[in-house]
Amino acid sequence: QVQLVESGGGLVQPGESLRLSCVASGFPLDVHTVGWFRQAPGKEQEGVACFSRAIIGTYYSDSVKGRFSVSGDNSRNTVYLQMNSLTPDDTAVYFCAAARDQYYCSAAVLGRHFDYRSQGTQVTVSA
Repeated sequence: QVQLVESGGGLVQPGESLRLSCVASGFPLDVHTVGWFRQAPGKEQEGVACFSRAIIGTYYSDSVKGRFSVSGDNSRNTVYLQMNSLTPDDTAVYFCAAARDQYYCSAAVLGRHFDYRSQGTQVTVSA
């Protein structure tokens, strides 16, 4: 069965960190482009990061650049989103998605069609 399963969300205080995991089954993540997205209540979906292991490319939106980082573990068929220095503005449902095509990551890539998507996980940053 082809699916993406995400985990790692939760409630943290401002300034703290979280790491989200995106585990793929049924297909190899290392030959796909992986995007991380978030949606906060009342706001549009935002693409925050892109990871293309085969092309060795990453992209981060301005809102998370310098605080978030993406990495992959082929042995676990997993991509991670490390989120540091979290603020209340980072509160949202986060999800990962994978595209069969391999792209050089950019803002435009995050607006493209992704073939698979995880269920989403809530990240809440609050004092």
